[in-house]
Amino acid sequence: MHKSLWMLICALLCQQLAFAQDDEFGVCISELQHRARSEKLSARVVEEVLGNLKQQQRVIELDRSQPEFTQTFADYFHQRVTPERIERGQELLNQYDTFLSDLTRKYGVPGRYLVAFWGLETNFGSYLGKMPTLDCLATLACDQRRSEFFTNELMQALALLERESLSPAQMRGSWAGAMGHTQFMPSAYMRNATDGDGDGQVNLWRSEQDALASGANFLEYLGWQKGERWGREVLLPKNFPYAKTGLNNSRPVAYWKDLGVNFANGTTIPDIDMEASVLVPAGYSGPAFLVYPNFHVILRWNRSEYYALAVGLLADRLIGAGPLVRSPSTDETALSRNAVENMQRQLNHLGFNAGEIDGVLGSMTQSALREFQASNGMIADGYPDRTTLCALSVKIGSTSCL
Repeated sequence: MHKSLWMLICALLCQQLAFAQDDEFGVCISELQHRARSEKLSARVVEEVLGNLKQQQRVIELDRSQPEFTQTFADYFHQRVTPERIERGQELLNQYDTFLSDLTRKYGVPGRYLVAFWGLETNFGSYLGKMPTLDCLATLACDQRRSEFFTNELMQALALLERESLSPAQMRGSWAGAMGHTQFMPSAYMRNATDGDGDGQVNLWRSEQDALASGANFLEYLGWQKGERWGREVLLPKNFPYAKTGLNNSRPVAYWKDLGVNFANGTTIPDIDMEASVLVPAGYSGPAFLVYPNFHVILRWNRSEYYALAVGLLADRLIGAGPLVRSPSTDETALSRNAVENMQRQLNHLGFNAGEIDGVLGSMTQSALREFQASNGMIADGYPDRTTLCALSVKIGSTSCL
């Protein structure tokens, strides 16, 4: 077939596909308008705003895309708890000292945590995201993968637009709909955002005080325990039972103290009446952390353990804490998602329940790894180092290691 004719056919097919997608999106928008009317949103919002939203194909691509490699704790930590971010965070902590102290009295959340969240979410407002929030949410609501979740978020965003007298053009953020200095989803914005600067409006894009006050209110809502820390870096004794690490292994602080766990500076853990878990995000050779109930509150903001550790550690650095006593090695090798998936299949095949084959090194996969390591006389830290991966391959019958 002649090249020019083939190109013409391809162009026509692409055009037909685009028309079909536009038709499907139009039908979905009509259904969303019906939903919006049932939720008593105004005719202006239903017709003029919702009726004119545009599908964002790039959003679907981002939703479907997954990084080829997982990120090591060392990479994650060193990219986020940086000298520049610590210095800027300290400046802002000082700048808003009086305001943050007022928030602490009202909500029980120390200012250093609010500034740390701000730093991790948008680098203190230097990048709030440029994607059109309403278009993005409508696109995801019309996609079957997580339609109900994003439909609810879209309805909340439309209600928010009315409540705060916003324009669609003002509502910009991440491709998944998170907005403002603290990257709130619309439901959190509607429920927890609060007027911090006293101007009668809650604007998480323009008002840093609104964003900080809203963060404090959100953390209180999530269950922040007043007067308690997130956790501490600790040193583990040589004979420490690593099989007991992980968030699912919560024990009284006294239990860990009796095992010989000390703070990283060598001091003895005081008698604290609370539950705690030991985490070793880079394996037994890396840093160890004793994490308390407020660590779980941070996880309710973002489910990543790496994220929660970065928030806590950055918050500590903002008030003068030193660097990690046992910094994670930068020689760690990131595993590809395919390698993690293969590891999960191997664990499941051997009877160690790693859960869904998703290429994510989550708590269930780590628990399965600990069980496998323990049953094979290895240090059961739940970390997929080369020795563990090789042992898995041998058990499966492979002649080579991953």
